[in-house]
Amino acid sequence: MSIAQNPLSVEVTLPREDIALFTVAGYLDVDTSTELRHHLANQFHHGRRHFLLDLSAVPFMDSSGMNIIVRAYQQARESGGSVHIIAPVPAVQRILDLTGVSITVPISGTVEESLALVEKSDATDTAGGAGHAPRV
Repeated sequence: MSIAQNPLSVEVTLPREDIALFTVAGYLDVDTSTELRHHLANQFHHGRRHFLLDLSAVPFMDSSGMNIIVRAYQQARESGGSVHIIAPVPAVQRILDLTGVSITVPISGTVEESLALVEKSDATDTAGGAGHAPRV
């Protein structure tokens, strides 16, 4: 059973008032994905608009994890925010590519790269540009 052998841990930090960084470690699957969903919901509730998901320590993700990312992306876009995936391992990157999520949700190699994308997007939005990716 995944949850007993590979519990999921989620650490949330706030690089900026409207940005939540989620450092996720462990298997992100049907047995563990509820934890990430609760952390995301909590940050949405507190008014965060941008969500950075560091998946560098996630060796496996199934459709439950994918669904959480897609829902978070949709909800963030509705509030003028964004979701960014950081440093997925090759197995997770493959799932993101096969499902097309990597076309819609930006993927960066580092937290700093993702923060720069958020800053650039905010600057574009402030200047009156569209700055929005297509909805999934």
